[in-house]
Amino acid sequence: MLATTMTTSNLDKAAQAFAPESLPDLDQLSALSAIEAGLPDPAALARLANEYFSSVPTADPTGGAVASPPEDAALLPSQPGTTPIAPVITPVPLTSAPADVALPTVGTVSEPELAALPASLTGVPDTKAYGVPGGISAGDFSSVPSFGFVDEARSLYGTVPTAAVLAAPALETIKFPAETEVNTPAPLPGSVPTVHFPKPAEASAPQVSGVVAHDIQRGRPATYGFIDSVRSLDPVDVVPRLEPLAASSAAGPIAGAVAAPFDLGAVRRDFPILQERVSGGKPLIWLDNAATTQKPQAVIDRLAFFYEHENSNVHRAAHELAARSTDAYEGARDRVARFLNASSSSDIIFVRGATEGINLVAQSWGRRNIQQGDEIIVTWLEHHANIVPWQQLAAEKGARLRVAPVDDRGQVLLDQYEALFTPRTRFVSLAHVSNALGTVTPAAEMVAISHRHGARVLVDGAQAVSHMPVDVQALNPDFYVFSGHKVFGPTGIGVVYGKPDVLAETPPWQGGGNMIADVTFEKTVYQAAPARFEAGTGSIADAVGLGAAIDYINRLGMANIARYEHNLLQYGIEALQRIPGLRLIGTAREKASVLSFVLDGFSTEEVGKALSREGIAVRSGHHCAQPILRRFGLESTVRPSLAFYNTCEEIDTLVATVWNLKIGRGSGLR
Repeated sequence: MLATTMTTSNLDKAAQAFAPESLPDLDQLSALSAIEAGLPDPAALARLANEYFSSVPTADPTGGAVASPPEDAALLPSQPGTTPIAPVITPVPLTSAPADVALPTVGTVSEPELAALPASLTGVPDTKAYGVPGGISAGDFSSVPSFGFVDEARSLYGTVPTAAVLAAPALETIKFPAETEVNTPAPLPGSVPTVHFPKPAEASAPQVSGVVAHDIQRGRPATYGFIDSVRSLDPVDVVPRLEPLAASSAAGPIAGAVAAPFDLGAVRRDFPILQERVSGGKPLIWLDNAATTQKPQAVIDRLAFFYEHENSNVHRAAHELAARSTDAYEGARDRVARFLNASSSSDIIFVRGATEGINLVAQSWGRRNIQQGDEIIVTWLEHHANIVPWQQLAAEKGARLRVAPVDDRGQVLLDQYEALFTPRTRFVSLAHVSNALGTVTPAAEMVAISHRHGARVLVDGAQAVSHMPVDVQALNPDFYVFSGHKVFGPTGIGVVYGKPDVLAETPPWQGGGNMIADVTFEKTVYQAAPARFEAGTGSIADAVGLGAAIDYINRLGMANIARYEHNLLQYGIEALQRIPGLRLIGTAREKASVLSFVLDGFSTEEVGKALSREGIAVRSGHHCAQPILRRFGLESTVRPSLAFYNTCEEIDTLVATVWNLKIGRGSGLR
């Protein structure tokens, strides 16, 4: 755990130095020189001592190891003349929680009653022992345990809820996803929560990003570096430990996947904005990745290099900078083609983003091929950018827009989708991943159904390409679009993939320079694809930046990213489900990294503002997807959305803040 601060040999020295029989007194300690001890200066040595003892595990009844609770984790005062009692819950393995486990209750007692209680009932528990994420302290974050290195990663890790708060009438019974109900045998004064242990994941539980489906394995930590160091502070299996897929259990492109360890610490250092302080000095927690992703230093540096050394217009002029710029721009096109497994870089068109890409297809292919009485199919899951262009085209042409329904979990109903097709169906446009719910659609099956009925199909991959491998030859759409800024690249750049035969029959959308072969006043001869769709000067530097973003993702490995994000998503789902009154919106079996929810008694705007005060960036609103939210009877949700640089600690902070908001209102604390 201290490997980032000192060498293994120095850690051994520290362990020997702090052994009870050899521990020097304070005068001796301050007399040690760093050189003699082979350690940092005395101040640093004292800090390391604190970290060392904080991290030494003690035995737990289940045979696992738990960290000793921090001594300075103080409970908030409750009512005058009373002392709050922290719940002390014996960790029980999730797979075998016995029905007769005795758990102390939670209540508020007077000072005399407190004195009569056993010491074991009044100590401060580990912050995860209650099954509640750490940092929940009814709105007061002034007292933060000192976990040393963990403090740097987890900005909010306070105490468990006070007894007074948990005993609030609105929260008299707290029910978590349950398999075994466990009550205390001897009630204390005050309300008694009913505690349920989570059951193992069912086959219907949300899964990762459309490429794997499996049961969660529990029982030992994941092998993701930062998780190991932090999870060692948790009781065994009180909070589920999510494990990466075994190669043999993976399916599709993710099988056999991990070529190199996923070093989250190094990844986070690659994104300079993650070091930003907001909201009065709190570390930025970026959970708004479905809106836009942050940019690694490699992308920032590539943009700067372009403007410093290559800046020129492309495809014209004979000077050296034009050649450099053209090489960089076309090199980015090659990278995108390989990223999507397109058959040729000529299949790749650069646009400003997925929205412009959909409009290009609607206004070029659509205007030529959609006629009065024809039908266009979309789904209830679509972003406005994949609804409005087709509505406009249908209104212009006298065509009809038809909508494929979804079930109560946000999953496309395939049988009803296929029933929509008629001899007049000309085009289908569908999301690969829902931006509002995270649902991963059965895109390959939907494309195949479309082609069986003679319809062309576009897949909107804006929310997919950063979470899963995409192979357009295997998926087989006629068009595939995505935005660069959703995949760690710059804004102002996007991609349309088109099949060569479909692009050949598609007229240009805009006219101007670069897309022409010859112009006279009588007629214009257009270039072949992709140039015919790239009129004028494009976003050259941003295309080059997108190429750098793809290089960065390839170095990490999309299989590694999908594997890591799956565990992170499942961790977030299970943690959020434990908050009373919180409802997840969109529980499809196959999900990408979106955690939309609503909280009883609070508007989504209130929740968003509360999270922002703690430095947490999420989206609160309709997410440009009003139809699907109205399908669930809502106008807005709170939408945390994940990327591979997010952490379990950040999810802990999110959950703690939402829980504080909930129990703060229930106890009169705001």
